[in-house]
Amino acid sequence: MSTHPKFPIARSELEVLIAKLEVHMVRLAECLVSPGWRLCFAAMEMPAIHYNLTGRGQLTVGDTPAIPLAPHTLVIAPAGQPFCIDVATEQGIAVAPKVVEARWQPQDDSAAVKRLVAGRGDDEDGDDANVTLICGYFRASYGTSIDLFAALPLPIVERFEPAGDMESRLREALVEINAQQLGARAMTATLLKQVLVTLLRRILVSADSWLEQLSMLSDPQIARAFAAMLAQPGAPHSISALSQTVGLGRSTFMARFTAALGCSPMAALRQLRMREAARLLAADNLSVEQVAYAVGYASRSSFFRAFRDAYIQDPLAYRSAARRWPNEGSGERGL
Repeated sequence: MSTHPKFPIARSELEVLIAKLEVHMVRLAECLVSPGWRLCFAAMEMPAIHYNLTGRGQLTVGDTPAIPLAPHTLVIAPAGQPFCIDVATEQGIAVAPKVVEARWQPQDDSAAVKRLVAGRGDDEDGDDANVTLICGYFRASYGTSIDLFAALPLPIVERFEPAGDMESRLREALVEINAQQLGARAMTATLLKQVLVTLLRRILVSADSWLEQLSMLSDPQIARAFAAMLAQPGAPHSISALSQTVGLGRSTFMARFTAALGCSPMAALRQLRMREAARLLAADNLSVEQVAYAVGYASRSSFFRAFRDAYIQDPLAYRSAARRWPNEGSGERGL
């Protein structure tokens, strides 16, 4: 495997895309599956993450072929797909395994990490018999509907080194969720972002074509335009200027942008501007009028309308709530 990434776009633009990526809704569980058992999860509207700590088994996502699970295997599964974890007996994967349906609603806040068990759950057979994983759900996005993994068609699978930081970061995230100390959500999101950045680095040098599954990054011209919008959301971007910058005709640019990001360029720009406005309001260093101007709005009334549409409340109410509950995250539509 090459150790020199072949960047699909300029490294500086990739740095912007990674730096501006926001991780939300981190929900993790410890899963233990014994030989001859199957642990099944219903489809959720979020991508799933699985990291195999010990043991060997297989993970089946939707109708795709089973993925062999060995220690230190990381899998990102597409949103909207059910998945099952099987562990073989000495005779192989059971034709009719004992099935446990995971009863877990990751949207619900919890003061502790959920432990999901299919089998005895006592580890009496040792690590080579049972499979132990960290499983969970997350969003990695730039706006209410712009999710890096939203259009993922197939699972991404990578195996990491035992001595690497991947396992320690995920274990630390479990500790943060259990402890529920001040800033636990922010710390957990930061740890998972480190996991995802490590994965993206691996994808860029992987012999597998994982990058093609991330539609936002697989189209260099659209990624370049989006990075420009991310870097300066308050700039006077237009479809004509963006399409000319990346060397595409207007209609081709519109079609390819919508296909890659799931929304039109101007809809994406509104999301990015509202995210930046929320950040500036929470920082409490600028007046509301200054925030509006900073994110590209000359009219206070049009800024208020756009912000209410995104956050259900006006900018003044949002700032007031951010002062009272600085670690509670946004109330943005779709999150």
